[in-house]
Amino acid sequence: MKERYYGRLVGRVVLYVVLLAGSVVFMLPLAWMISTALKPIEQTMSMPPTWIPHRHFAEIDGRRMPVKKGETFTEPCYVVYDGLLARRFVVPQSQVREGRLIRHNISGETERIPVDILEEIPASVTEPWVRVFPEERVPGPQARDQWWVVPSNRLTAKIAPRWENFVNAIRAMKYFPLYLKNTLILCFLTVVGTVFSSSLAAYGFSRIQWRGRNKVFLVALATMMIPFPVVMVPIYCMFRWLGWIGTLRPLWVGSFFAGAFNVFLLRQFFLTIPKDLSDAARIDGCSELRIYWQIMLPLCRPALMVVALFQFMFTWNDFLGPLIYLTDQKTFTLALGLQFFQSQHGGTEWHYLMAASTLVALPVIVLFFFTQKTFIEGISMTGLKG
Repeated sequence: MKERYYGRLVGRVVLYVVLLAGSVVFMLPLAWMISTALKPIEQTMSMPPTWIPHRHFAEIDGRRMPVKKGETFTEPCYVVYDGLLARRFVVPQSQVREGRLIRHNISGETERIPVDILEEIPASVTEPWVRVFPEERVPGPQARDQWWVVPSNRLTAKIAPRWENFVNAIRAMKYFPLYLKNTLILCFLTVVGTVFSSSLAAYGFSRIQWRGRNKVFLVALATMMIPFPVVMVPIYCMFRWLGWIGTLRPLWVGSFFAGAFNVFLLRQFFLTIPKDLSDAARIDGCSELRIYWQIMLPLCRPALMVVALFQFMFTWNDFLGPLIYLTDQKTFTLALGLQFFQSQHGGTEWHYLMAASTLVALPVIVLFFFTQKTFIEGISMTGLKG
């Protein structure tokens, strides 16, 4: 008995460890997105990766000021001034001889450039020095020379999330409020259409006896095996013939024609409800439509919430549909707007892109946490006979 008990205990512990490890792995992309959304641009692609957004401070001229960290020096260097270029440089001491900077040009010839030594940097592997820049440089021709070289022990880091990245991301995406409006409109229309049409079809397949019902239901289920790329071109041609390309109609009208998966899910839930309720309602004179609306739908609220949540998440994150049918930027959804924001800049501003992505993903996460009890109840009760 004890061996069996300990065997079960070990098996359960191993299962929990595997589930915990899997959840951590799946949480890493989300954690990285949120972390990047709170970083300055120089920390987004740093190596090794920076998980916690922080801010550097250095003691310069007797005062502590926020700075950006540059390259690190681990060998003795000089800060020299090139009068011809009117710029300062940090060069190894081995390259400076008798007031001249010795270097090789593009053609491989040795050049001896007269320079002024401004500062000696006694850097070493054990005591490195770091070049730092002010966080906000004063604009002007001298902006490129706004830097200092300080010992690494005078450079401190403090956890400092950049919450302003979210505001700046919305400002950078010119039509973000319009993207949000279009996405919310689509979510509302598709959720209403999917819940209504799927529940009505599921009621017909589960509660009404008619000839060939099961065969038609099998044909409907078979449509789930048809990939969207197969029907993408014919559907696009149909919407173009209707003149709907460039509008939101192709993205929500189809939701009022029930999908096979949602019909299957609701049909299985409808079968769990005793038929005695429907028979008693018919005896009292209720029509089928009234039975469906006033008796079946209230009892199927958990399953309807599951269908609504699935459809909301699909519409909120849908990228391919808007990419195919939408042509005007003012009709873009959030998913398409994020891609447009990334492509319209020469270099991706990752901290703003991740901040905007966090804003897009946050409503879905919050919605799932608030509806997870209903969601789990709807899934667990589907297909169980009452």
